[in-house]
Amino acid sequence: MEFADQALPWQSVYKIMTGAIVPRPIGWISTVDAHGVPNLAPYSFFNAVCSNPPTLLFCPAIRAKDRERKDTLKNVIATGEFVVNIVTESLAEAMNLTSGEYPPEVSEFDAAGLTPAPSVAVRAPRVAESPIHFECKLDQIITIGETPGGASIVVGRVVHIHVADEVFIAPDKIDVRALKPIGRLAGTTYSRTQDLFDLKRPNV
Repeated sequence: MEFADQALPWQSVYKIMTGAIVPRPIGWISTVDAHGVPNLAPYSFFNAVCSNPPTLLFCPAIRAKDRERKDTLKNVIATGEFVVNIVTESLAEAMNLTSGEYPPEVSEFDAAGLTPAPSVAVRAPRVAESPIHFECKLDQIITIGETPGGASIVVGRVVHIHVADEVFIAPDKIDVRALKPIGRLAGTTYSRTQDLFDLKRPNV
């Protein structure tokens, strides 16, 4: 089966992309609005950019139901800050609860029974139950589309990193077996990090 550009509705393209580009890491993004109300939402259109300077990105989409920007993006625009929290197996249910479309005045921390922890360099709180956090300052926002199916690329500079001792291998590695991160697949399906194997790079 082949499809030319614009041959399918964006909803169908989304399903093909999210079913093929797997597993996707989950950036659990915490922010605050201009009044200090916390927000927390998961994004699987998320990844690292580079390590010098340390930079991450995530892509909040335009909401289909009202054609509005998501609260996370509004908060980043208002404050210039956010935190990336890493999702583990034990936090899967709580993460899923925070994916709901709550009113702006409702904190997803409360809805999911999570503990907001103060950050060091930004105003947005961290998820205390998560073992790894990246505090970020906004670098730039690239708007790709302003209609449903469109999104923005939010690029953030990492200004502070928190790693729990139980997932840290000194001096600078993460124990992925102890971390037990989960990945996003398609629809309601997620993946665990199991059956690991190693491949050494060729010495060319």
